[in-house]
Amino acid sequence: MTVAIYPGRFDPVTAGHIDIVTRSSLLFEKVVISVFDAPENQTLFTTKERVALFGDAVKDLKNVSVHSFTGLVVDCARQAGAEAIVRGIRMNADFEYEFEMALMNRRLAPDIDVVCLMTDIRYQFVRASLIKEVSRLGGDIEGLAPANVITALHQRFNN
Repeated sequence: MTVAIYPGRFDPVTAGHIDIVTRSSLLFEKVVISVFDAPENQTLFTTKERVALFGDAVKDLKNVSVHSFTGLVVDCARQAGAEAIVRGIRMNADFEYEFEMALMNRRLAPDIDVVCLMTDIRYQFVRASLIKEVSRLGGDIEGLAPANVITALHQRFNN
């Protein structure tokens, strides 16, 4: 079975993340979304909330599961039995960062490949931090994040 992980903070999950995981679910037999267990003072949502939000957003993708992890991404991949790490790329800045990370991960785990997918053009400008800021200021983020995430953001920001 070909297994891939899709790691990230996902604070919160965006439509771009859903695009990447949906397409990954067609390429791999199993995709494990791996939510990084970041310190709560560094994220809007707790790890448990981020796992639940992403899990609810992908509940119809039968070969996709969601869990949290700490430590190195390559260790997470090994624990999941993954042969690949999936990453989404939006633009040049993402490419440079992801290229460096792919080279480091290759050094740490030569047996695990990094597969980069270009995010759909509709979501090239979408970043979790931008979604949070626009929502906090009362702006319309419809279509830029799953409905459950938009609801959670509105509740968090009381708008």
